[in-house]
Amino acid sequence: MSNFSVGFRSSGGVQVLDLQGELDAHTASELEAAIQKCQAEQRYRILINGENLQYISSAGLGVFMAYIEEVREEGGDIKIAALQPKVYNVFDLLGFPMLFDITESEEAALDKFEDGTE
Repeated sequence: MSNFSVGFRSSGGVQVLDLQGELDAHTASELEAAIQKCQAEQRYRILINGENLQYISSAGLGVFMAYIEEVREEGGDIKIAALQPKVYNVFDLLGFPMLFDITESEEAALDKFEDGTE
């Protein structure tokens, strides 16, 4: 069984989701539930901190694709920060940097939210 967890915290008006472990077909529902919780609370400025994300599969990537349009329709965005190189390579290989704002640090992503570059 994969180890995966999602931590919740706020930074200003941004909901930060701290991902830890392996995001795959068995754990994707946990990220999905976390994003749905943000939506239920009308928190549409979502920052995914992937500093402790060890692995991501196509099922994990699919969660991001499933919700990005809904979040943007509500005036928000999903930004991704602090990915480890091997995880970033998976995002990059599939063209995610063209669809998502992926920054090297959480601070850079928060700055983009504050600058209004959503």
